[in-house]
This record gives sequence, structure tokens and C-alpha cells, in this order.
Amino acid sequence: MVYFVPEAVERYRALGVADPQVGYFASRVAAMGAVPAEVVIATFFNFCPDLVRRGIPGVWEVVAPGELVEARLEAAGAALRRVGFHEFPELAETVRLASRAAEEACAHVRGRALFGAHAALPWPEDPLSRLWHAQTLLREYRGDGHIAVLVSEGLSGLEALILYAASTPKMVPLLKGTRGWSDEDWAAGEEDLRAKGLLGEGLTLTERGQVFRQGIEDRTDVLAFPAYAVLDDEECERLAELARVFGRAVVGAGLLNIG
Repeated sequence: MVYFVPEAVERYRALGVADPQVGYFASRVAAMGAVPAEVVIATFFNFCPDLVRRGIPGVWEVVAPGELVEARLEAAGAALRRVGFHEFPELAETVRLASRAAEEACAHVRGRALFGAHAALPWPEDPLSRLWHAQTLLREYRGDGHIAVLVSEGLSGLEALILYAASTPKMVPLLKGTRGWSDEDWAAGEEDLRAKGLLGEGLTLTERGQVFRQGIEDRTDVLAFPAYAVLDDEECERLAELARVFGRAVVGAGLLNIG
């Protein structure tokens, strides 16, 4: 949600980063340092390289990576506090379980570059900020594994994006509006996927495409398992239950505006 809330936009603008898209790229990759565009293209995977290069590495002439790391953490905590998350009775339990899983993930950094950079950041003391940090670690841990699976299947970033769009139609306007691909690029990507038998007429998955994409998600889940192995079955179920409570509250409070 930190990529959508005004608290982040305001803090990045105060640091001299006025373009929200550049703020997204720079704030998320800032844990890795003042990296070149190629690192963002590699670790973010499904964005058009030309879009990345509009802001990276030029943004590092305006702001230091550490300033953006701090600003993003502050923005996340402020947004969650604004809608009363600090008063949730389940907060302490959620922080405890999510932190245990995230700390365990930090013992398995090999092959996960973006996650590894975040794993090196200090843990916040504030409960809300700590919860956000924990879920960020878990998100990037799974994300790096997901990219590894996509690459192993021979998919380009654009092809992976189109497959996701075909399985989640409501996300299509957001994906087309934020990933920077031209209509021509997108159409060519669809044709490539049709040639592979994964996409049918329009933006629909074939039966083979559905099986293929589910297989990618299943393999990604397997790669994410080490983070949660520290929790027993009851604790995993409880964390999933609590995550749904927080997730629905985030959406209900308007912090995840993807429309």
C-alpha cells in the first residue's frame, strides 16, 4: 500500500522526487544503494526498460538511497496510523508471527538479491513499522523466488505480465498504465504467448495457459516455504487469518487504490 498512499508521495516530493513512478522505483530499490537502471530492470522484471531509465540512475543525483529508505518507512507507518491500525487488538500477535517468519527468511538470502538488500536493513521498534517491514521482507522474498521461476520457464517480463493480466482482468488498466509498455509491445507479447499455446482469443488463458500459470504459482509457493517453516501449522493458519483481517482493512480504508 505504500506505493499508493499520499504520505509517500509527499515525503518523496520533499526530497526532490516529484514523479511518483520514479519514487516507486527508487524507494523500493534504495535498500540496494545507488544502483544503475539495469539492476532495477533485472529485479523488478516486468517493467519496460525505457520507463526505468527515465528515472534511474538520475534520481541518485537528487536524493541519497538512505533518505528514501527512511522516507518510505515513515510514510508506511504514518499511513497505517492515520486509519487507526495502531489500535487493532490483533496488532501485537500479528507482529510477532510475521516477524518470526521474516526473520527466518533472512537466514535464506542466497539467490534473492532484492530481498537480501531489505534483509540487511535494521528492524524498526514501532509495532506498525515493524509489521510493515516484516511483510515487505516476506513480499520481496516471495517475489525474488517468483522471478526465478519465470526466468526458468523462459518467459520475458512482458510475457509474465500479460499472463498475470489474463488471469486477473480487473488489474489490466493498472498494469498497462504503470508498466510502460507500448500498445505495439503488448500486442506482440500477446502474439508470442498465442504461439506458445498459452493465450487464446483476446486476453484469455487457454487451458494449457491456466495449468502453466498455476504451476508457476505453485513452484513460487514452494520456494517461499523456508520462511514459514519456523511456524507450526496452527501458527501459519493464524498468521493467514490475521493477514486477511489487515488486508481487508487496508482495502477498506482506501490505502490500496488500484482502480
